[in-house]
Amino acid sequence: MEKYQHLLFEKIKQQISSWFDDRPDELVDHAEVYQFLHSIKGTSGTIHLGGLLFVSSKLLDRLEANEGLKWQKDDLREFLFELISLSYEYEHFKESDYKKNEPCCGDVPLIQIIDDDVTMLILLKEALEDKGWMVMTNTEPDKAVSLYYDLQPDCLVIDVDLPSKNGFQLLESIQLHNHKQFIPKVVISSQIDRITRMNAYEMGADDFIEKPIDMEEFLVRINRQLQRKQIFDQSVLIDELTQVYNRRFLSDQMERYLKDFERTGTSFSVGILDLDYFKKINDTYGHLTGDKVLEAFALFLKEQTRSTDIVFRYGGEEFVVLFPRTNDQEAAEVAKRILEGFSKVEFKEQGQSFHVSFSAGIYMANNSTEGSLDILKKADQALYEAKEKGRACVESANEAMLPANKILNVSVIDDDAIIRTLLVRVLQNIDTDKVLLNIESYENGEKFFEAARLEEEGKHFLILDGVMPVMDGIEVLGKVKSAENASQVNVLMLTGRKTEYDIARALKLGADDYVTKPFSITELQARIQRLIQRMF
Repeated sequence: MEKYQHLLFEKIKQQISSWFDDRPDELVDHAEVYQFLHSIKGTSGTIHLGGLLFVSSKLLDRLEANEGLKWQKDDLREFLFELISLSYEYEHFKESDYKKNEPCCGDVPLIQIIDDDVTMLILLKEALEDKGWMVMTNTEPDKAVSLYYDLQPDCLVIDVDLPSKNGFQLLESIQLHNHKQFIPKVVISSQIDRITRMNAYEMGADDFIEKPIDMEEFLVRINRQLQRKQIFDQSVLIDELTQVYNRRFLSDQMERYLKDFERTGTSFSVGILDLDYFKKINDTYGHLTGDKVLEAFALFLKEQTRSTDIVFRYGGEEFVVLFPRTNDQEAAEVAKRILEGFSKVEFKEQGQSFHVSFSAGIYMANNSTEGSLDILKKADQALYEAKEKGRACVESANEAMLPANKILNVSVIDDDAIIRTLLVRVLQNIDTDKVLLNIESYENGEKFFEAARLEEEGKHFLILDGVMPVMDGIEVLGKVKSAENASQVNVLMLTGRKTEYDIARALKLGADDYVTKPFSITELQARIQRLIQRMF
């Protein structure tokens, strides 16, 4: 069955390449698009690709309203984006390795889905992310449980019919080791008999949803569970494990500080502190040791901060410190002093000793138009810079506004039609404030240079595949960086090469950042946005 599934997705890729590469200037007939989607719908249903069946059926319904239309390429790309995205995600699907390296998202909830139906898993993830929620996905139960303990999601969605360990066993295990934390659990299953439903509730499920899933109803019911979680979280102000304030109280305090600033002009600073390589501690010594480290760090923060400073646990291994009547330089000095002290604390476990450091981002609120989320995002951007510089350091970021009406020439160079189409769509939807993006895509380096793209006036940002026919990505990078205007060109490498030598070579030749394939579209979008902001 898996063989036929891969063949179908290869057929999709070939058709996309034909439309957007082989016939770039031709209009596409309505009948051709209809035949393509009708074929996908029929085949996907036969070979158990439920998510692909759902998407192709939805597109066919929408297609009826456009009967007789000849499609422009940009319109067709937009129309097929969900199908193209699903094709990419399926081809590169892997277990979620969720990393908190994106800008913090305020009170955006995190949802974990455990299901072995990959296309439906992808579809549920996309639907939930369209609501603005963060999602991590798993098909492997053991890894899913480890991530559950590491990240404490706001809602768990679990399929009963898992191959190696059924959902009931997973629920039972989680209930026994849940540290008394309230996390709603939603069971999904094609088995809808009374015994199955009763077992789900007895094992700790808060809701039961039958397959095939009605997407609108699914989203409403998940939202309801998230509301229950929010009500529970709002009823307490102290984090149970670390005994410092929680993120709910952080929101209240931020609003109070902002009102004081608006009234009196008294600025304040925010620091986000993230323990370095914390997952490695959990993986090496277990989650109980990880909890001990968190408790020790929270206690150290309370002892070493000033009496006026307030410490919060923001989530996982992230903590926030509010520094009232303090500028960013003063707050950074406090954070550096705490870093120096905590890095010397010795932890002993299983006959071994280890030390723990942290990375920190500082931001001083000095603009009455900023909200609490804006301030936390800027502090988090500074935290990201600290991690990029090797961790165990403190960075401060009080940014100037971007210049008005700047134009940035963005070029996507990749031989994979699916990835090119995805990246163009991602770029078209990036919020770059006052920077206007002039976007073009090329299937190889030769076509990029033949178009004399680098001769266009202004700054350039290249998203460059590292491995391509005709001209290898490293060769393209070398030629770009030897151009007269090389100082005006920033390059993000997409590479399947995972060896340190290849990555080091790309960076040495002048690449500004790299992303290893397969990549998360959401993570890549955040990475691109940060790089573009840094250019201005």
